[in-house]
Amino acid sequence: MTTHESLLWVGSYTADRNGHGKGITALSADSEGGLTAIGLAVEANSPSFLALHPTLPVVYAVAEEGKTVRAYRRSGDTALEAFGDPWPAGDATCHVAADPQGRFIVATCWGDGQVILYQLDDDGAITSRESAAAAVDPHSAAAPGAERPSRAHSSLMLPDGRVMTTDLGHDLVRVWRYVPGEGLQPDHQVVLPMGSGPRHMARHRSETVFVDTEYSVEVAAVRMEPDGTYELASVVPASATGAKDGDAGAEIALSPDGRFAYVGVRGTNRICVLEVSGEGTGVEPRGEVPCGGEWPRHHLVREGWLYVANEGSDDVVSFRLDPETGLPDGPVGRAEIGSPSMLLVAG
Repeated sequence: MTTHESLLWVGSYTADRNGHGKGITALSADSEGGLTAIGLAVEANSPSFLALHPTLPVVYAVAEEGKTVRAYRRSGDTALEAFGDPWPAGDATCHVAADPQGRFIVATCWGDGQVILYQLDDDGAITSRESAAAAVDPHSAAAPGAERPSRAHSSLMLPDGRVMTTDLGHDLVRVWRYVPGEGLQPDHQVVLPMGSGPRHMARHRSETVFVDTEYSVEVAAVRMEPDGTYELASVVPASATGAKDGDAGAEIALSPDGRFAYVGVRGTNRICVLEVSGEGTGVEPRGEVPCGGEWPRHHLVREGWLYVANEGSDDVVSFRLDPETGLPDGPVGRAEIGSPSMLLVAG
């Protein structure tokens, strides 16, 4: 690797989930937007989401179909090796995030709604697991007799040590306190509109957390109040032209300066650009571009570039970002990778 290149890990869907990937791939991204698939870093079954230890060369990956979470240790420049045995998770474990202090990771399970904390030792190895309290549907009275399944979908580490998670099935954002030896304990929750489907989150430096919704294809601003609780401040469409039949929100990411938010929309295969208000309290749609492929599952904003993992077209593409408007221009680079599902800077 040269000083003008960055290394990314790419998660994927493999044959066990009808995907074309083989595991975690190493991807080189250069300063001109060029992308080069270096090769398979480690073979794994549907490592659809990844997280990096904050200080150690350890990567954590879910096995979405296998219902496990596993640690991998960096081996050489562009390879990974298994680090310990797989740990049991829940049904369709779809997301993992690492504590900034390296004490634990949190996995969320779309299939059965579980939120699971795994303790880590000083080497980054997984040592234990604790399941958090199950969600209760706050909208149950509005749909009597129609039980809606809990679908935990992502987690976000907050600067004060708390953890925020989304529940796509119950339209909930839940906030947890970490208690050593006991895992995650409920703090409070924020209820989103019924049927919105909160999916992924991005925290703005103003302390607002922006949540993209899978079902309604919107962006919710969840604002922290002076007492430390979060409240729903606003919900706006991700696109000024609105959602189309078959659309589903995917990833949300912020520009490093906090001026723009980027939301992927599967179905019509778009990247929507929203401008963040000066105080960080809300967003407003500003434009959109084709994602450069099909089914944009995940994207990454870094150093003036937008990288998009297009699961349906088996490729990762790069776009140059206009520093004034925030709009992507491209695609500039493209790398063929089977069913890419997640992009992670290797550190």
